Amino acid sequence: MFELRLMCPADRVEPLSEALEVLEALSVSVEDADAQTDAEQALFGEPGMPAPKDGWQRSRVLALFAEQAQAQSALQLLRLQDFFVGCEALGIEHVPEQDWVRLTQSQFAPVEITPEFWIVPTWHEPPDAARVVIRLDPGLAFGTGTHPTTRMCLRWIARNEADVALSRVLDYGCGSGILAVGAAKFGAADIDAVDIDTGAVEATRLNAQANHVQLRAGLPELASGSYQTVLANILATPLTVLAPLLWSRVADGGHLVLAGILERQADELKAAYAPYCSLTVTEQEDGWILMTAKR
Repeated sequence: MFELRLMCPADRVEPLSEALEVLEALSVSVEDADAQTDAEQALFGEPGMPAPKDGWQRSRVLALFAEQAQAQSALQLLRLQDFFVGCEALGIEHVPEQDWVRLTQSQFAPVEITPEFWIVPTWHEPPDAARVVIRLDPGLAFGTGTHPTTRMCLRWIARNEADVALSRVLDYGCGSGILAVGAAKFGAADIDAVDIDTGAVEATRLNAQANHVQLRAGLPELASGSYQTVLANILATPLTVLAPLLWSRVADGGHLVLAGILERQADELKAAYAPYCSLTVTEQEDGWILMTAKR
């Protein structure tokens, strides 16, 4: 395959990408040409923030073609278009054949949560020290254990095994279901995992089956009654909106565990939950924090 590499300003990204698709590019991707430099721009925000732009001020557009002649022809046609003004061709490069499955697998190694608790892809053997293992392969739903927010939640589960075991647990915004599966691995007896994304619900069911644990997965209306542990690894904005709902699900003596929060958002979350409980920062990693409260 051959990759056509182009440089363009932000306002040319959309018409250029659409034209490349019409010209039968196998894929089109956009990168920040200033990534890893002082000029790098943050483009994507949280839900509730202004919509992201189509591209960066200096965007690198990469289009993949099956044949070199296709890439060359596409470039010639693009140069004739009015919207190509301000754009630059960086060249056409041959992309060597690779075993993409093996390459992808090589990027995901076992993840240590605690010395005895690991997340292990199916193509790896668990470490000898692993007492508790979650088998999880990368998929479409969020939550593979590599993000600090996921690791902090799982560490909380492991460190509070006495409270989790034989208890009722709610994983709100379950993604891949990794927190629900983790709770099951530490003995939770009754687990509800809910998400607004039906793909996440299906991923959670499949991951539960792969780990031989029992849980219920469904849309948010599945949650009912109170739970000894309520886990929500989402983002600050939805966590703020969900404050009364999440706290209403925490049983007497139970725990609320929140993640997906940046350090600078701690006061915002404390204020949102102040009418219901007193949140405490219990762990932080790479700019992210874990906040908890007990009823």
